Amino acid sequence: MRIGQITGEYPPMQGGVGAFTQELSRALAAQGHEIFIFTDYRATPLQSNGTIKVTADAHSWRWSTLGRIRHWAAAHQLDVVNIQYQAAAYNMSAFVHVLPMRLDGVAVATTFHDLLVPYLFPKAGPLRYQAVLTLARSSDGVIVTNPVDEERLASSSTAQQLQHIPIGSNIAPAPPGGYNRDLWRASNGFQPSDIVVGYFGFLNASKGIDTLLQGIKIARGKGLPVKLLMIGGRTGTSDPTNIVFAREIDELIERLDLNDHVHWTGFVDNEQVSGHLLAVDMVALPYRDGVSFRRGSLMAALAHGCAIITTRPEFNTPELEGDRAARLIPPDSPTALAVAIEDLAENPDLCAQMSTSARGLAAQFTWDSIATRTASFFEMLLATKQTS
Repeated sequence: MRIGQITGEYPPMQGGVGAFTQELSRALAAQGHEIFIFTDYRATPLQSNGTIKVTADAHSWRWSTLGRIRHWAAAHQLDVVNIQYQAAAYNMSAFVHVLPMRLDGVAVATTFHDLLVPYLFPKAGPLRYQAVLTLARSSDGVIVTNPVDEERLASSSTAQQLQHIPIGSNIAPAPPGGYNRDLWRASNGFQPSDIVVGYFGFLNASKGIDTLLQGIKIARGKGLPVKLLMIGGRTGTSDPTNIVFAREIDELIERLDLNDHVHWTGFVDNEQVSGHLLAVDMVALPYRDGVSFRRGSLMAALAHGCAIITTRPEFNTPELEGDRAARLIPPDSPTALAVAIEDLAENPDLCAQMSTSARGLAAQFTWDSIATRTASFFEMLLATKQTS
């Protein structure tokens, strides 16, 4: 198939949706499909080759972009167009929500990375979610990345064809050559006795970073030599609200007197991220809205066999129950987080068991299997459209 991907961000821009699109495109190309990507102009240098061709031509996501997308789809004679949807990645624009209606003669599938609403205009209120539903209704098929979003869209009777396909880890367990865990920790200023808690992902209000910092403070108050390693970039490219939240986090670190106990890596390449994830004693991801397999940071921690502390999911997720691959705590509970850090630090055998379970669970989310399921869904949509 000739598959088009429309995404508001793409490497080297910083963002999970862009990284997802790159990994999925590579896996689809490896299976023999031709991939064409339309994205933001900042996705340079253009990463095009024989099977993945990148058009970085969106200087804004407004109505004027529609003509360029229509021309792009026609020029490449696309069979399927896959819209990678996350409102922030398109600068909260309304334009993308009617895009499927303007792409004639091609099957359109929309992948919802979340169901957060766009801005539209002041006091838009319920119209914002209606824009999301319009995008789902006008697409030939819809892909969701987690059961919660699947249930919500299914109950709305919006999608003609609805498919749940999970995401995988954007970070492979592949540290730099000659990697030595002890030397890596030392080079980052950690002592052998330190309990290093890792956090991976951008600073966002939904991710419970304030809870994490307060939990670290409580654990240190108990005499535990806990250090926090903040892995990766702080705010990403797409969501400006992250910048405001990052300032609030800096102020909280100052108030809690944690400056000497929080280490920031800044944005680093995938090998460096992998090295950091392999170096920590545990990873804490206290999402305010509960853990979900739509979270790329969770998928990366699983792939690296990390002992994970995270929050109880909104939707039944048996794979994570019973300390098998994660220690589940209530959201917004610094005390529970501190207790979990202490418990895992004192139980290395439990951490080892959780590590094995995490790697086993991650094996269910390989990019090859995700690409196979995605291509099968596209083929079904294409066959349906051709016979209708």
